[in-house]
Amino acid sequence: MPANRSSLLRRGVAAIAALPLLTLAACGYGSEAKDDGTAKIAAGAEKTDGLDSVKIGYFGNLTHGTALVGVQKGFFQKELGATKVKPAIFNAGPSEIEALNSGSIDIGWIGPSPSINGYTKSNGKSLKIISGSASGGVKLVVNPKKITSLKDVKGKKIATPQLGNTQDVAFLNWAAEQGWDVDAQSGKGDVTVVRSDNKVTPDAFKAGSVDGAWVPEPTASKLVAEGGKVLLDESTLWPDKKFVITNIIVRQAFLKEHPKAVEAVLRASVEANKWINANPDQAKAAANKQLEADSGKALPAKVLDPAWKSIQFTDDPLAATLGTEAAHAVKAGLLEKPDLKGIYDLTIINKILKSEGASPVDAAGLGTS
Repeated sequence: MPANRSSLLRRGVAAIAALPLLTLAACGYGSEAKDDGTAKIAAGAEKTDGLDSVKIGYFGNLTHGTALVGVQKGFFQKELGATKVKPAIFNAGPSEIEALNSGSIDIGWIGPSPSINGYTKSNGKSLKIISGSASGGVKLVVNPKKITSLKDVKGKKIATPQLGNTQDVAFLNWAAEQGWDVDAQSGKGDVTVVRSDNKVTPDAFKAGSVDGAWVPEPTASKLVAEGGKVLLDESTLWPDKKFVITNIIVRQAFLKEHPKAVEAVLRASVEANKWINANPDQAKAAANKQLEADSGKALPAKVLDPAWKSIQFTDDPLAATLGTEAAHAVKAGLLEKPDLKGIYDLTIINKILKSEGASPVDAAGLGTS
């Protein structure tokens, strides 16, 4: 890997990293998740690795449902014993990566693009991807009065969550495949890309300032509730309709110093995914309850139900698709070809899966040697 990190990233990725960080009440980078008393420390429980706490980050998105359910149902606390789970909520990948780098969180649920950016910016020293979490849950939703077919997207204003984020890269790549020219930095071209926070995109859509959006759940279903139509489900663009939308990452120093704590969190993640897939309705309700605890507002059924159905929860990091997503970022001009060798360390997750009688997951040649 080149020693000079500026040779790895162009101005677009640097701009992402320089975006203002969220003000955190709890850890300086994200908002503290509320403890509703669900997760109790069992009597006689012992601390894991001697730690008082493990700090876990995630987004208030249904695509981070493993973390939402894990917190709400107490899976993390159960596996960590007397070591307290301290969750923090983020709205953007760059702020979560900064929190990880600073030690404000130890482990996080995050999308592929921030994972790639965080790894390459640090010359492979900051993080490791240690498991998968979710696939799918991303859609192109449009105003059916303005757009009735895929070709009608040309000339319209389409929102993505953030310059260079996972959905932004996916939309830019899709637009290029249609033969349309779009400047990745400005978002101007045959299609106008409007970078808009998922929290405000539904209002922008309702007001008519954007004609559609390429967004994750539950934002996509919120747009449908406002009269939008799903024009394209991103899963249809991928082999077997699977692509990584959420990874689990860990600070490398934490992984080295506290492998038992990392294993406990991953055991809880595997347990949560197993429970989610066996009890979809209960899991959906649990995720929504945690969203309400974190944000003060639960999702209505008309948004929650279709959103939850479009997400697959899996321990498989779908590593081959991460490599493809990195190639898409390079093609868009947001990233120079990165060396991702070693970004995965799947040793612990495969140890857990073996103990569960499950098949191991693969790093697609990008694992720790």
